[in-house]
Amino acid sequence: MKKNTRAQRALRSARGVTLTLAGITCPLIAMAAGVPTLDVVEVKSASNNLIGAADSANQGTVTKKQLEARTVYRPGELLETVPGLIVSQHSGEGKANQFYARGVNLDHGTDLRMSVDGMLVNQRSHGHGQGWTDLNFLIPELASGLQYKKGPYYAEEGDFSSVGSVNIGYLDVLPRGISSIGIGQQGYRRLLLADSPKLGAGNLLYAAEISTKDGPWLNPDDYRKFNTVLRYSQGDDQNRFNVTAMAYRGLWNATDQIPLRAVNSGSIPRLGTVDPSDGGDVSRYSLSTAWQRMSGNGITRANAYIIQHDLNLFSNFTYFMNDPIRGDQFAQPDKRTMSAANISQAWLSQWGGRDVENTVGLQLQNDNISNGLLSTVKRQVWGTTRRDKIVESSAAVYIQNSTRWTEKFRTVAGLRSDFYRFKVNSNNADNSGTENASITNPKLSMIFGPWAKTEYYINLGSGFRSNDARGTTLTVDPMTGSTVDAGGNPIQRVTPLVRTKGVDLGLRTAIIPGLQSTFTVFQLDSASELVFLGDAGTTEASRPSRRTGFEFANYYAPTPWLTIDADITYARARFKGDAPEGNRIPGATEGVASLAALVDNVGPYFGSMTLRHFGPRPLIEDNSVRSNNTTTLNGQIGYKFHKNLRVALQVFNLLNSKSNAIDYYYESQLQGETAPIADKHFHPIESRSFRVSFISNF
Repeated sequence: MKKNTRAQRALRSARGVTLTLAGITCPLIAMAAGVPTLDVVEVKSASNNLIGAADSANQGTVTKKQLEARTVYRPGELLETVPGLIVSQHSGEGKANQFYARGVNLDHGTDLRMSVDGMLVNQRSHGHGQGWTDLNFLIPELASGLQYKKGPYYAEEGDFSSVGSVNIGYLDVLPRGISSIGIGQQGYRRLLLADSPKLGAGNLLYAAEISTKDGPWLNPDDYRKFNTVLRYSQGDDQNRFNVTAMAYRGLWNATDQIPLRAVNSGSIPRLGTVDPSDGGDVSRYSLSTAWQRMSGNGITRANAYIIQHDLNLFSNFTYFMNDPIRGDQFAQPDKRTMSAANISQAWLSQWGGRDVENTVGLQLQNDNISNGLLSTVKRQVWGTTRRDKIVESSAAVYIQNSTRWTEKFRTVAGLRSDFYRFKVNSNNADNSGTENASITNPKLSMIFGPWAKTEYYINLGSGFRSNDARGTTLTVDPMTGSTVDAGGNPIQRVTPLVRTKGVDLGLRTAIIPGLQSTFTVFQLDSASELVFLGDAGTTEASRPSRRTGFEFANYYAPTPWLTIDADITYARARFKGDAPEGNRIPGATEGVASLAALVDNVGPYFGSMTLRHFGPRPLIEDNSVRSNNTTTLNGQIGYKFHKNLRVALQVFNLLNSKSNAIDYYYESQLQGETAPIADKHFHPIESRSFRVSFISNF
């Protein structure tokens, strides 16, 4: 038996390669589609050149420096560093963001899998909407970087990842301690203290954040956030582990979307609200651990976590349509304990003289959920539509093989199988039950090149999205108590696991010095679309759909002091087949573009500017009603007094645009109106505001 194969020698050679991001060093094995090479890969802190390492044109890395340069109104907007991704809000600050990507209105996270520090953020069978993704617990200063992937082509990514996945890592060790004080308009206040001193053989990282925010609304958000992180870590680039505890608490009022007719008539100001008692409170507590061990010609990674999440959400989208006396406010409480464990083993070997990397993985998750839909007046419960206790369990296994067949051709092939069990105990016994489901999805990426510093990619694969467990056992409409729908048809249970199929054709090039560009043409088919329901504040399963489009992303560093990101995405979204109501998908994005510039290393000065354009969208199936476009300009300018003290002035909506953050079209009824009226409902973007932050390092 050979003890010194070419693959083993390559692994040992690659172990010496590191990636440095803003002073943080982490391992970078020199890989090409997962296959180690003998070439040294140099990746600079301001670079995201993945030629020779990426499996597609639709995946990338955003460095810590790039994240720090973004001027974000809320933590979730850090995800807008992902090309073509829009992060919005249609309610109070404590509510999960609204996401859009690749022609999909992702609601609060239905088909975009998001994780922070290895913990899944999307929540299954949530009281307000499938895939609920609340990123308000994120502390940007702790982020080590962001990795994104688009499409259902990656064996390690499961539920909710059909459009893509985003992972934000946390640092084990801060380069320096951080003390930050922020003040600004619209009631903004923020205090942050963080450091990672040595403790025994490792480091103890701590961070504590307190912030408030009112927004420009006539009914202030009065958002109060309390956030802490405590982590102990040991090890080096090859072998390490950490244990982390996080705690987050948020409380807020909400100005939800309002009807256009009320603003036009002057009965409601543009920054006003219909029901000032909307809002909510949330808490999130987590304990997690991660472990990595490198030995011989393989590497083992494992992580496990438990999350306790409790949300009380109060909303009113139709005002007095269902109950002209008490109004239509409803509560969607959701309390859950989520536990998960993941382990993977990768090893290098040779097949027929070719170096290959094989990976196997196991992923387990269990959610114990208690949620409901309740009728309320000023947050006081007066009626119950439904209450449910849910146990949703899943297990997934996957395998992946990466092979370099020739100098200019390599493949990544994977197979993933997911197994689900839904158990629902409803207050209506007819809606209780147990359902089992499984699905298997193949993945294949073919990479050609590079030629002239350009690689070409073909990605094929299928993925899935889980549906709400309550829909898998439904037999009686909880709103009407009927066993038939409005059309007289029997109530239909939803498909537990909805398959999606995708194909991407792309290229990645660095042929122009300082410029890195990717271009992708994509198509995504879904067996069932999720469509927003205004009267329930949730989504429901609908017809099959298809999206086609392209993405063009550019990262340009013409000088040591200037970097530019420029991205544009277009998508065509349609329901499959013909229907009398039309084939457009309400809320589906069409055109998205952004331009960001970062200036640094110009003496003591630094700054950035981000222009973001969100094009018009159909709001109804026949395309007769459309949203307007939204364009915003944010920026910051700063001064470094010395290496440990700086000040930054941030401005949001510099042009004071009167655009909307989100638009819907549905029926509602205001007090005094005699019948429901179909109308546009919108949530304005925040008016221009300024913030000043003083940051001291120690």
